Amino acid sequence: MALRKSSLTGLCAALLFGAGLIVTASAQDCPRGQLDKAYCDANADLVADTPADKSKLVDPPTLVFAYTPVEDPALYSKVWDGFLRHLEKVTGKKVVFFPVQSNAAEIETMRSGRLHIAGVSTGPTPIAVNCAGYVPFAIMGTNAGTFGYEMEIIVPADSAIKTPADLKGKKLAFTSPSSNSGFKAPSVLLESEFKLVAKRDYEPVFSGKHDNSVLGVANKDYDAAAIANEVMVRMFERKVVDKAKIRTIYKSETFPTTSYGMAHNLVPELQAKIKEAFFTFPWEGSALKAEFKTEDRFVPISYQKDWSVVRKIDAASGVSYACK
Repeated sequence: MALRKSSLTGLCAALLFGAGLIVTASAQDCPRGQLDKAYCDANADLVADTPADKSKLVDPPTLVFAYTPVEDPALYSKVWDGFLRHLEKVTGKKVVFFPVQSNAAEIETMRSGRLHIAGVSTGPTPIAVNCAGYVPFAIMGTNAGTFGYEMEIIVPADSAIKTPADLKGKKLAFTSPSSNSGFKAPSVLLESEFKLVAKRDYEPVFSGKHDNSVLGVANKDYDAAAIANEVMVRMFERKVVDKAKIRTIYKSETFPTTSYGMAHNLVPELQAKIKEAFFTFPWEGSALKAEFKTEDRFVPISYQKDWSVVRKIDAASGVSYACK
């Protein structure tokens, strides 16, 4: 799903039949900022309010959970299984894992009312918030409360490219237009700091996922790629790719990583139980700990505060959060 002002055309239209709440809520006259007309934001925290009208609340017998698109959804369904069983215990509801193939599909599924809890990548989080009523409240972090990742521009280890300035005339792989580290941040960086404009100074291509970009650079399919280093590190640790085949030529400031949140219209009692499940999950010895390693808990976040840098990049890139 592209993010330019013209690129989200049709998203809302394609989803109008998904959930009754969208049609009924759209007529409301309420503060909403950049949120779609389906939602309200009376407390000005930039995320959709829980509906005051009880008829618009949902209490599904089965909760659907999705994790941000990855190269191997089957692998991650196993990684998340222990957490989902914990979520079932705390909420008293059945929970199923729903593999998504793209950020657009994940956002569309929540907007239509078929996805209740999700992990959403950094860049698409603002789109999910504004177009799907997604309410992020947690992030993977450490005991010290730290969290985040960096955007890196990588090249084959034996490449002649030494700095981003050397990318002129080269093929640079992005992941998808909605990705913060895989497109938006590096695009702004290259133009503002190195005067490099896509198509004019280098050839942009899209790999679809960070995993694909890392493998593409290791196999020399691309001259360079912009990726989230947390994904690359996990690939190194799983020995999916040889670390010796890749070299970094640029590393950014720290960005927030994948957000975790839920649909805005779940009944308040269920929302409280979902949050409880995240913040009481025992990480030690879990598959999540084995996969993510440096993180050992979920920590609370504020979309308004912690995604400020991402929204600034979006603004500099001309990104619109409008759904139509």
